[in-house]
This record gives sequence, structure tokens and C-alpha cells, in this order.
Amino acid sequence: MSGLFGCIFGGSSLSAGSHTVTFALAKDYGYVILVAVISSFLLMWQAMQVGKARKQYKINYPTMYATDNDVFNCFQRAHQNTLEGYSQFLLFLLFGGLEMPIFVALGGLIWVAGKVSYSKGYYTGDPKNRMRGAYAYIGLLMLLVATVKLILKLVLFS
Repeated sequence: MSGLFGCIFGGSSLSAGSHTVTFALAKDYGYVILVAVISSFLLMWQAMQVGKARKQYKINYPTMYATDNDVFNCFQRAHQNTLEGYSQFLLFLLFGGLEMPIFVALGGLIWVAGKVSYSKGYYTGDPKNRMRGAYAYIGLLMLLVATVKLILKLVLFS
């Protein structure tokens, strides 16, 4: 396939050609992918907790936040907060993992564990308890360091 049709519907963007870059993934990058999958289970677990809280506190859809139930709002907020930063997490995980896969996979697991602690703290109904998961930022910082290292390598040293 050639031309615009071939560009849109044919072949892989990783196949050889004048408009592609070929690169090899380190075998250890599999750990990065594994952490990405694990993180998706975090989101599912949080969503199920919100669903259970909806039933328990009788908060019907499409109500996002209850006007008279702060405990439910803590469940919702824990999930929403994770979703708000999830694209950033995945970006740093997947790109930083190209440079430092084991370091980034470990950082990703720290982030996931921190978000579990954050959620469980929030689920107590006391928003201050969410700070139990503040160590998630250590994991995110690890991902950022690896991503910046990759950027510097590509932009300044290539």
C-alpha cells in the first residue's frame, strides 16, 4: 500500500521506511508494561469502591458529588484525584521506562501503592487521612527523573 490510503490503513508505524525510526525495547521494559496494567487494576478497584459507596449511601447516578454526604464524597474524590493525574503518570511511566525500565517500574509500583494508601485513608471519611498516601509522589518523581533523562539524551546528546 502506498500514498495516503496506505499511510492511514496499511502497515505498522514501526515498519521500515523513510518516515520511521526503528528502536529496540529493552527486555526489562516488560516490567514497565506490567506496572501499567497493574495501575489499571487500581482504577478498577477505586471505581468499585465508589460503586459500593453509592449503594451504601444511596447516591444515584448521575450525581457526581453528594450535597449532604461527605463520606461518599471522600470515596468519589479519591477516585477522581487518581484519574486527574493518571495520564501524567502513564506518560512518565511509558517514556521514562524507555530510559530506565527497572527504576521506573519500581517508581510506578510505589505510585500505585501510594494511591492505595491515599484511597484507604480517604475512605475513612476524614480527608486528612488521605495524606497516608503522600509517598506516591516519590514514585511519580522517580518517573519524572527518568523521563527528563530521556529528553536530555534525545535533545542534547544525539
